[in-house]
Amino acid sequence: MKTHDVAIIGAGVIGTSIARELSRYKLDIALIEKEEELAFGVSKSNSGIIHPGTQNPPGSMKGCLCVQGNALIRKISKELGVDFKEVGELIVAFNEDDIKELLRLKKEAELLGVPGLRIVDKDWLEKNEPNLNSVAVCGLYAPTAGIISPYRLVYDLAENAVRNGVEIFTKAKVINISRADKYFEINTSLDLFKSRYLVNAAGLFADEISGMLGINDFKIKPRKGEEFILDKKKADLARHLIFPLPSKVSKGVLIIKTADGNPMIGPTAEDIEDKEDFSTSDSGLNKVLMSARRLIPSINDKDIIAYFAGLRPVAGDDFIIRHEEKCPGFINVAGIQSPGLTASPAIAVLVANILKKNELALKKKLIFHAHRKKTMHLFEIPLTKTQALIKKDHAYGDIVCRCEMVSAKEIRDAVRRGAKTMDGVKFRTRAQAGRCHGSFCTTRIIKILAEETQTPLTGITKRGRGSEIVRGGRGLIND
Repeated sequence: MKTHDVAIIGAGVIGTSIARELSRYKLDIALIEKEEELAFGVSKSNSGIIHPGTQNPPGSMKGCLCVQGNALIRKISKELGVDFKEVGELIVAFNEDDIKELLRLKKEAELLGVPGLRIVDKDWLEKNEPNLNSVAVCGLYAPTAGIISPYRLVYDLAENAVRNGVEIFTKAKVINISRADKYFEINTSLDLFKSRYLVNAAGLFADEISGMLGINDFKIKPRKGEEFILDKKKADLARHLIFPLPSKVSKGVLIIKTADGNPMIGPTAEDIEDKEDFSTSDSGLNKVLMSARRLIPSINDKDIIAYFAGLRPVAGDDFIIRHEEKCPGFINVAGIQSPGLTASPAIAVLVANILKKNELALKKKLIFHAHRKKTMHLFEIPLTKTQALIKKDHAYGDIVCRCEMVSAKEIRDAVRRGAKTMDGVKFRTRAQAGRCHGSFCTTRIIKILAEETQTPLTGITKRGRGSEIVRGGRGLIND
């Protein structure tokens, strides 16, 4: 059994960020994930907002790491070829009392070091957000807010980490962990792993992983957020990320621009007990519509093309990122809810520093491959560039997903980069993500997955074992 220097449990945006950061050093690193693919946990339901740091207390870990992460994500997105767009954020006030709260938020954010903040008046709002409710009197404008694809960020971080020596293991659910002779033994459904240091980035299940080592002083409570995706024809609904004033438990129902062009409205914020409850509801839809229409009255429920629920791993008011003195070598990275995506690169740097402080030697490699070639997506480029690509490779002209303009070439490339499931293809390419929800492209994608992975059609799944799409039967052709 190989002994790793560091094992990381959980391969969402936090785990992959940590893995990529540590891959700068001469270390043997294992990234362990229980799902069939990466980003299938908390990260799959992320809205993709890169927050500026306007809604976190100035003394909080969340706030500091958010501001640091906002700066770092720009550099990382350029290195990895992930499409980051700075679109700015507006927190909207509807009356005089709201203005006082905006001024408080502005003061706190300035203490954190958020740049470029200003209060914009009604005239500015009418000019720059013409669809906004005319009742709005002013807003807090934060220009450094942005959007990114959370899925593609995870996959590109992981791909770059692997190029720099990280080993990734999927379908490896942790069963138990023991510590003896200064090593951790991590028994999983895939294999037994041995490591000198252990980082817990297990999202919703971080409390259970921590409990395996006798650290039981926090509990992850899922907070469900229902969100609703609008048709791309509404891409210009808002020019910025639009927020109401935040509550004690939530940033509220937002109008969200996304990296893929579809506006999104939501989320709700409901504390629940079940970590597997991803159901949506009529009440959630009605609540989101009512709140979203307060911001932009023209929002129509007929423009909604998809809905989903995500669970945020809440463990108190702030992140938990610490070395556990009761269990030397064990680092908890738990309770990473919003703004976790934004903070992820700063969290990775912090974890590396904690490991170094606790006697892990961080010797930089002579060569660290910081860059990767940008993945090509037809939906991101003009038609002239598409025509040039087709001349080089005709597979770019074979359009599989018409809603999202995804070619057979892109789908095959996604599978060769690691997609094993229909959701894996969807998250990497957007095929199946349009208004028709895969009605036209699903069978073609299944066949491509089967060909590329040498898997029978009956073995192709939506998101892993138990979600098979094609059932065996008379006359089924598997080749």
